Amino acid sequence: MLHLVLVAVLNQTEFEELALGLELCNRPFLWAVRSDITENLKDAYPDGFEERVGSRGLMTSWSPQKKVLEHPSIACFLSHCGWNSVLEALSNGIPLLCWPTFADQFMNESYICNVWKIGLRLDRDHGKIITRQEIKNKVEELLSNEMYKANALVLKEKLINTIKETGSSYNNLKGFVEWVKE
Repeated sequence: MLHLVLVAVLNQTEFEELALGLELCNRPFLWAVRSDITENLKDAYPDGFEERVGSRGLMTSWSPQKKVLEHPSIACFLSHCGWNSVLEALSNGIPLLCWPTFADQFMNESYICNVWKIGLRLDRDHGKIITRQEIKNKVEELLSNEMYKANALVLKEKLINTIKETGSSYNNLKGFVEWVKE
């Protein structure tokens, strides 16, 4: 299953391309669509979209991202590449499709795609749009190349080993929690 979280306001064209890209993938998906993600959410979906994907797509206004990413059926995560989202994906060994929109998200995308090799960037066309075909192609590439999942699992293990009880981050957090309890 694909899990999607984009923290950005999309214009109507971007929103429709994302929806139609998900439809083209012909895979199950969960799409958390906040009411402020597009100019008019009620009319934002392409005509007939919800009926066509209803048996395999779930659109909701909110989902518990951490719990969703922990579920074994999640195959990839389309993300804006905010650091918290990246860490949640990494801690679960989930490959990423990257759609950054501002600030550090572009640097995070670079690490995801070029250094860690646990995901793919969604490229814009000449009109500066991420097209439905681009979304479909990158989903297929990400899910058909086991390298991305394998690399994500290696990073998951490294992350887990870093925060084990002997790690300084764990000890600092534990000390802080004890201090708060006093």
